[in-house]
Amino acid sequence: MAVFLPSPLEILERKEMPTTISDVPTPSFLVDYDKVKKNAQKMIDTCERLGVQLRPHMKTHKTVELGTLMTNGTNRTIEVSTLEEAEFYAKNGFDDILYAHPLIAARIERCKKLAYRLKAFHVMIENFHGLIALLSSPLENRKKWSVYLEIDDGCGRSGVPWDSGDVIKLAKEASESPYIDLQGLYLYNGKTYEATDSKGIENTNKEGTDLLQTLHKRFTDNNMECRTLAIGNTPSCSRPHEGMNVLTEFHPGNYIFYDMQQVTIGSCDIDDIACRLTTRVIGHKPSHNIFLIDCGFLALSYDGMNEYPNQFSTFVDNPDLKVIGFSQEIGKVTTKSGDKLNYDKYPIGSQLFIIPWHSCATACQHTVFYVHSGNKITDMWKPAKGW
Repeated sequence: MAVFLPSPLEILERKEMPTTISDVPTPSFLVDYDKVKKNAQKMIDTCERLGVQLRPHMKTHKTVELGTLMTNGTNRTIEVSTLEEAEFYAKNGFDDILYAHPLIAARIERCKKLAYRLKAFHVMIENFHGLIALLSSPLENRKKWSVYLEIDDGCGRSGVPWDSGDVIKLAKEASESPYIDLQGLYLYNGKTYEATDSKGIENTNKEGTDLLQTLHKRFTDNNMECRTLAIGNTPSCSRPHEGMNVLTEFHPGNYIFYDMQQVTIGSCDIDDIACRLTTRVIGHKPSHNIFLIDCGFLALSYDGMNEYPNQFSTFVDNPDLKVIGFSQEIGKVTTKSGDKLNYDKYPIGSQLFIIPWHSCATACQHTVFYVHSGNKITDMWKPAKGW
């Protein structure tokens, strides 16, 4: 008689929790509770030491449970990348939410509902389209749009180029409007991802901090207030330069899980990584020196596969294995060294664990996170989905 295992969502709805890691359906996303707790506390301590406000980004995990952990139980002062996330966290009692995504007019009405619902809701602009959208849709009841101006340091991400005259033009028009409360500046500091060690990250942090201070002086010279100087991303906030105590906010997100990308650039050690993907061997192909796993690109994602083929799929306790190809639900695994696979070591049905290259991209593929302490499953978390 065939045995049919329930899906992760069915398990969650029935509140039937697997007992151990070996009991979870595969592929599944595993979260080490002891490590996320440690990562969260370390970032809280870092921000307290530097005297900056921690505004953790929720985009990596999108769960209530980790939102509470990252905010030290306050459920306040967070950042999101989608309006779905903002609405999800507002519904679950969170406040002081920054929608950290270039604002467009098509999203104004949803933003308005959040602005009225929350004590503090902030939006981010990088161009005149976003500013005009706000000026064309003023809030009522004496409320003002709370706005961050995003700066591009030259890495080509979103944000107004830091050396453009539009920085002051946008800021002046926003600060002079009776409908807008301009908080200040946000810099992603994306050049940290070009680093190869912690010292490189610290040097880039100094450059980013100096850039924000330069812009702050330009604000002052133009008789404008700039209350907020914020820097984002996990490398910046994990390996801060001591001079960053002149800033007011840190906006990291990935640090709650970390991943192999963060290890490679020097943000953390491999033991800090708090997530894994579990998968099972489903077939042997000796003619091609590969075996198949039940983890396709919908479980792990392609992110980093072409650029970092050997680090992309780090198999726990099996360092010579790597994923070399995907279909939607199946992965192909061979050796990094080119040696012949020992199929006796990887029998069909055996369980393997992969440390993701980019935990944000992997986590977003999953509807349920299996939380564990040691080998024991202790909880199941359901992340927000959609945009």
